[in-house]
Formats: sequence, C-alpha cells, structure tokens
Amino acid sequence: MATELAPNLTAFHDFMTKITVAEQRAQLTTLLNWVTTNFPQSEPRFAWNQPMFTDHETFIIGFNVAKDHLNIALEQPTLTHFQAEINVAGYQTTKQLWQVKTKQPVETDLLKRAIQFNIESKQDITTFWRPKLN
Repeated sequence: MATELAPNLTAFHDFMTKITVAEQRAQLTTLLNWVTTNFPQSEPRFAWNQPMFTDHETFIIGFNVAKDHLNIALEQPTLTHFQAEINVAGYQTTKQLWQVKTKQPVETDLLKRAIQFNIESKQDITTFWRPKLN
C-alpha cells in the first residue's frame, strides 16, 4: 500500500494526517493515488470534509474513513446502478455509500467502471451535484 500521496494531491494532505489508524491511511492513500493515475483529467478537491474528485467541476467520487471501514461516495444513481455488483463482491452499501472494510481490498475494476459511469452520465451536467429527480 502507498504511504505517500501523489504530488497533485496536496489538497488532501491535512485530512490524511488526521487519520490515526495507519492501515486506514495507507488504504486511502493507495486509493487516492489510484484514482489520480487512472483518471488524470479528474480534479482533486477537498470539500464537505472529504477528499473528492471532480470532472468539469461536477462531483464524480468522494472518500472518507469511519471506525472500521472506508466510505466511497458515488451519488445515488451511480450507487443504485452498481449496488448489486458491489454487494456480490462482498461490500456493504448504505443509502449514499459503498463501504470497504479496512482490511478488505478494493475491487478497482468495479470502482473504475463506477467512476467512468459518473463521468459519462454527467457529461452534460453543469452543476456540482446531479439535479434531483421528482
């Protein structure tokens, strides 16, 4: 697991230093570096007390840590689209989050498809969050 953030992720440095569990910090560091490597067009942004990535100034994915897991935020339509696959892969989901246990590896193929889905399905969206459907 990575111990250092990629140079373009300095916006996340202060947040990362506050993660006291070394295993969680390493897991999240690895994941943040993976996102920036696989989606170099994405913009790192720290907002709502979490590291996140945007594309054309719209939210794509966010991350946070909890007591024994990592939270991956995708927005409800994306989470709903991939929920069955996420659950079959052995992860928990909540209404808004994909949860990965601290010692559990992240299925990067599934994560890559979820991020790509967000980028493609939001290509014409000009707001940060998806518009709410009534």
